[in-house]
Amino acid sequence: MLTALARTATRRPLTVMLLWGLFLLLGFGLGTGVFARLSDNVPEVPGTESESAARYLDEMDPAGSSITGVVAGTPVADAGLRAEVERAVADVRKVAGVAAVPDPYATPGMIAEDGHALIVPVTLEGGLDDDAEERTLDAAAERIREIDAPDVHVSGGPLLGLQMGERAAQDVKNAELISLPVVLALLLVVFGGLRSALLPLVVAVSGIAGAFLALFLFSEVTDISVYAIQVTTMLGLGLAVDYALLMLVRFREERRTTEDVVEAVHRTVAAAGRTVLFSGLTVAVSLTGLLVFPSVFLRSMGLAVAAVVVIDMLAALTLLPALLARFGGRIPPAKSPGNGEEEGRFFARVARFAARRKVAVLAVVVPVLLVLALPVAGMSIVVGDARQLPADSEARQLQDTVAAHFPPGTGVSPVVVVAKPGTDAATADRIRALAPGATTRELPGGGAVIEIRPPGEADGAEATALVKRVREMRGDAPVEVTGTAARLVDFRQMLAERAPWAALTVLAGIVLLLFAFTGSVLLPLRTVVTTLLSLAAALGVVVWVFQDGHLAGLLGAEGLGALSLTAPPLIVAIAFGLAMDYELFILARMREARLRSGDDREAVVTGLSRSGRVVTCAALLLAVVFAAFMTGGFSPILQIGLGLTLAVLIDATVVRMLLVPATMALLGRHAWWAPAPLRRVHDRFGLREEQTELPREKVPSGV
Repeated sequence: MLTALARTATRRPLTVMLLWGLFLLLGFGLGTGVFARLSDNVPEVPGTESESAARYLDEMDPAGSSITGVVAGTPVADAGLRAEVERAVADVRKVAGVAAVPDPYATPGMIAEDGHALIVPVTLEGGLDDDAEERTLDAAAERIREIDAPDVHVSGGPLLGLQMGERAAQDVKNAELISLPVVLALLLVVFGGLRSALLPLVVAVSGIAGAFLALFLFSEVTDISVYAIQVTTMLGLGLAVDYALLMLVRFREERRTTEDVVEAVHRTVAAAGRTVLFSGLTVAVSLTGLLVFPSVFLRSMGLAVAAVVVIDMLAALTLLPALLARFGGRIPPAKSPGNGEEEGRFFARVARFAARRKVAVLAVVVPVLLVLALPVAGMSIVVGDARQLPADSEARQLQDTVAAHFPPGTGVSPVVVVAKPGTDAATADRIRALAPGATTRELPGGGAVIEIRPPGEADGAEATALVKRVREMRGDAPVEVTGTAARLVDFRQMLAERAPWAALTVLAGIVLLLFAFTGSVLLPLRTVVTTLLSLAAALGVVVWVFQDGHLAGLLGAEGLGALSLTAPPLIVAIAFGLAMDYELFILARMREARLRSGDDREAVVTGLSRSGRVVTCAALLLAVVFAAFMTGGFSPILQIGLGLTLAVLIDATVVRMLLVPATMALLGRHAWWAPAPLRRVHDRFGLREEQTELPREKVPSGV
């Protein structure tokens, strides 16, 4: 397959480049339409009680969405301001699609006790299609913003999702403007030439186009989270650069032994292309763990990111060979073997040190990683609110203004209890008595809705405890609980129930792929253990920073007491796949060296000396991409960005430079061991590149 791809790309390079050019136009043309389709409705899980209750409520009492305006910064009793507010309220009531706008001066609780702020809630009609709802939202929000006051903000409901989508688009644009020049500068340092440096960026732009197009296509059949744009774009950009870097380094090495550019491309695809193929498959398999969860958000993220990984892999295996066949003759070959050894001397020395002092290295590195991982034990997740947005965003300014002028809990989403027909009055009374101020609304058919506002945040400890209390005391009564807190409780339960199955699915797939790549049964297990160590350490630091608040200010964030529920599963799935990426880079070189020399320990040193520079450069480039996406200030993206940056850097340095040679030395020749039946399976079905320079009788047994 790889040979066929290489021959196709080199025979018809212009055709391949034209097809990818059309793909780019499609991605940046049609694909960018996804920004208008993003949703902030993350925690819904089909089949859960909260989702069932919400669906029942929509059927029995269809109500429109609502948004909130706040006017502050001046005495609201001022006659001129009151007249302006009343005119604005009257105008908004006339907007097509608006169901109700209460008079804030006549409605209890709408004016702050200090007299310097008021709330204008707007309820939309039910049953509006997306276009009609967007027109209504725009018209109502713009009219409220025309009120002449120091602070006027409008957000909430579907408007919050639109504002997040706009913010996501701006953050992606800014991140690309920051990361692409920095990546180009680093590539210039790595390759020393503009042509070589530009080729990975061409592949990277293809990855970005693929991210947009994949998300747009998925948005036709499912909701796409506002977080998806940054996550898929950062991963698509980073992996594309990684794969192109690996291929280019190998191409320059092959050019050292042949002047035939096409032959060098074929050799590159046969060797490094195999690593790229397995790397893409392992990253994609790591993300399939997200498909085990019934959450629409996690499933759509898993599919979208896996699609982007596959697009990056295909670009590296088709577009890059076509570009090399066309322009590769102008790219200088790698330095002579002597200079190449000088370049890898540092990594060889580190590998020899770790191999000689294997017990000491393990005794130091493993406890340090475990200490960094300790905060994971106290990790908590929440749905989150506008506090996760940057301070200059309108939604955040609205929430801060309400918090400054109104009592705690104002505007907090209630715990919604749906009492279906057949619920006895005593049960309903006990539920209403759980918190003061509970309200009841009758439903058609004899049911009722009881809304209880928790004393703290909508997804705080008090709110989730209230959900659990209602579910405990309802007995056999047909009572269901929904709302933000109920969705969070169900989401947490879903994670707890499905996480072991997701982990088992991913680990089984990774072990099988690594066995096919190496022919060993111990190497996959060693790889999984060391990867989990680095991953736990990175996640522990994220908890320490964003949940506990340590050093969060340096990143323009604050400690929120919990992580966004989107961050941990995405960090774990993506970082695990990226770790496999670098593991394969190194194992490929080790395997080549072992096939040539038959010396297990020297193969480890040679593999690291020849791959260390590539892995380090790739990790640095990927970290630059992730860090650029952390400039937007959106807390969930900050959490994901920091987690992935740390995971990549820890894995590419501490794990790959120290733990890998130490554990390989500890295992010795047994590292490549497999039982005879499995060895025969690998000999027959395992993928491998041609090793024409090595006679078959010199190949060590068991490989």
